[in-house]
Amino acid sequence: MSKPNPLLSGVAGRCPNCGEGHLFEGFLKVAPACEACGYDLSKADSGDGPAVFVIMVAGFLVAFAALITEFTVHPPIWVHLVLWLPLTLIVCLGLLRPFKGAMLAAQFMNKASEARND
Repeated sequence: MSKPNPLLSGVAGRCPNCGEGHLFEGFLKVAPACEACGYDLSKADSGDGPAVFVIMVAGFLVAFAALITEFTVHPPIWVHLVLWLPLTLIVCLGLLRPFKGAMLAAQFMNKASEARND
């Protein structure tokens, strides 16, 4: 049996080692270990990387859509607020978990570990 693609497993929220167990305990909390293969996930840390990428992607999408809407339809400001604030929240929350899974899987693929100065 071949190993799954770690990056696709991470995006799906699965263990990058086996592709079976859950990568997250809650919405964004990384599980201490994979329940399927026992792989230790406790040292995995993605830092601020996923948030930065989500801000860039969501900011581009929402700002581009808001500008297109403003130049084509010219709605009042309250329409912009009603449309783009919830959309920003939805896009950010929807992308954060897959991006965090991808960053953790990239660490696994590259055998990255935290630098220690002991």
